[in-house]
This record gives sequence, structure tokens and C-alpha cells, in this order.
Amino acid sequence: MRLDTTYTVNTPEGIALELSPAGPVPRLLAWLLDLLLRSLVNILLFLMLSTLGKTGAGIALILAFLLEWFYPVYFELRHQGQTPGKKMLDIYVAQADASPITPSASLVRNLLRVVDFLPLLYGFGFASMMLNGRFQRLGDLAANTVVLHKTPRSPHYNHAIDTDPILPEVSLSLPEQQAIMLFAQRSYTLTPARQDELARMTGPLVAQQENPAHYLQGIARWLTGGNRT
Repeated sequence: MRLDTTYTVNTPEGIALELSPAGPVPRLLAWLLDLLLRSLVNILLFLMLSTLGKTGAGIALILAFLLEWFYPVYFELRHQGQTPGKKMLDIYVAQADASPITPSASLVRNLLRVVDFLPLLYGFGFASMMLNGRFQRLGDLAANTVVLHKTPRSPHYNHAIDTDPILPEVSLSLPEQQAIMLFAQRSYTLTPARQDELARMTGPLVAQQENPAHYLQGIARWLTGGNRT
């Protein structure tokens, strides 16, 4: 039995989603896996650039700095809230209402890791997680984000979100992109008929589409970096 707590949010479609925040243990394991991966990359960088002397060492230090601070931001924004470590533990970062994490929120939660790390080995972060039911560290509280367990897909509807990436025919604003990704993430909770009903509410975007839900899910897949050319 999972020891983590759960909470419920109501979506604009009138669906109550039960979310399961990830506790300290899976988050620690994911962090250790990501730390191992970054360390291996850093070692390779230093070995490759060491032949350039002090210049190479300086370049390697700059790359190590960028990797340390922007590695999680890149993966959270481009891979549905999952770094490689989180993907292996089947957890992901999202906004507190389960919507996809925004660029500003990802930057805030990761820049504040330096505070969570204090006084030693994420002492403040661990204390913060133990003091709230959603296991949010200080960076999560500031960014209004949570780390959630992936919800198993319903066997009746999981085929609805297995789609190839589709390049949108028009430019989409950031709120529109987030709405489409949120629709795709929640599709497994809906019947195919309800998916199409909600998809048709986007109006002109799907006006010429025979399967509007499939079209929006394909756009969501493209937005998250699926097989872009």
C-alpha cells in the first residue's frame, strides 16, 4: 500500500481528479539517479576538455554549471515534467492543479533548490515536505508545483492518447498550448465521445478534423517534443 497522501482537484470539465503526491523516498531515489547521470556527463566533459589545458577546464566548469541548474528545467518542460530519474520512478512535476508545469514555475522551483539544500543535504526541503500533505519542498511552495505519481491509465480508454505527433496548422499561445496538453493528459479519464465533445469546443482549430480529439492529442504530443523534425 502506498504511504503517500492523495488530494482531489476539480477540472473545468467537471471531473474530479485524485492526485497522489510522491513522498520523500521516490523523490530522493529520482534525485540520486539524476545526480549520477549528471556526474557521468560532467566526468566525460572534463576528460574530453582536459586536453585544452586551463581553457578546457574553464569551459568544462561553465558547462557543469549550466548542466546543474538547467538540466531539470529542460526535462520538466520538454518531457512532461519528468527528468530521467523521475521517469524511472514513474513520477512527474506538475502545477498543483495537475496542469502542465509552466516555464516560470520550473525556473523558480529549481533555482530555489539552493535554499532547500540548506543547512545540509536538503534539510529545509525535507522539513518542508514533512510539514505539508502534498510533500512540497520550499521551491514547490513558491512555484505552486507538486511531484505526482503517474496515474495508471484506464484499460478502456488508454488507446485514446496513443497518437503520433501532429504539427499545428496555426500558431498557439502559451495558454492554448497548456490547455491542449492538459486535455491530452486527462483524456484517459474520458470516454471517446466525451473527448470529442470537449475537443470540438476549441472551434476553428478542429473545424476541419474528422477526429478532433485525436488531432488535439497529436498536437499535444508534438508540443512535448515527440519526434519533431
